[in-house]
Amino acid sequence: MENTIQLMQNHSSVRSFKNEVLPTEVKNQLLTAALAGSSSHFIQATSIIEVTDKKIKDELAELSNSASYIKTTGAFFVFVADLYREAQILTANNQSLAPVENMEALISGIVDTTIAGENMAVAAESLELGICFIGGIRNDLRRVSELLNLPKFTVPVFGMTVGIPTQHNGVKPRLPKANTVFQNQYNSSTATNLQNYNEVTANYYAKRNTNQQDTNWTQKMRDFFAEPRRQDVADFVRQQGFRP
Repeated sequence: MENTIQLMQNHSSVRSFKNEVLPTEVKNQLLTAALAGSSSHFIQATSIIEVTDKKIKDELAELSNSASYIKTTGAFFVFVADLYREAQILTANNQSLAPVENMEALISGIVDTTIAGENMAVAAESLELGICFIGGIRNDLRRVSELLNLPKFTVPVFGMTVGIPTQHNGVKPRLPKANTVFQNQYNSSTATNLQNYNEVTANYYAKRNTNQQDTNWTQKMRDFFAEPRRQDVADFVRQQGFRP
């Protein structure tokens, strides 16, 4: 148990991989681990697409701004929140599709899919592989949907690169429990008391091995949320049959 917890605490994203395809046996282990995760009401609203076609992979790499590592990773997967199977069951039984169209169904699918992704990440790191979640596939969900031939009631949530690392990044210092863990009720004042954490992150950014920066976490968040991102996501979700 201690080894597993230490493994999770040592997580860092890997963006530099040996250009070597993972063996089928290893990929099957990762997929089995991913699909073993918890699922709300056992709906299992997740599909995982391994992208091996070079043309498709290259386009996904470019549109997600992750070309340098998607193109050389040992395996690349796209994780999809998937209510299509449930919609087909309802249609076959002449039932209303309203239960799969609502936001609760979509949220359940996204939760299931995220759990599957984290399961795969931990499994990969237990095999001394590196991973990186690729949220950039949401930069153009319509094109991703076309490339992957996704039906209604599916939403690609993220990609994941898995491979043999050639370089490890340092572990980023996480928000302290004092800012994120509460008892009984949310504590607004301690959640936003970030002075100590800003000092820790300023030191991290100034001294890390690559891409040193004069910044801290608050400044990073201020810049990241300076304007809305991916504003077409809601329209795509509606296009796929959900009603946010």
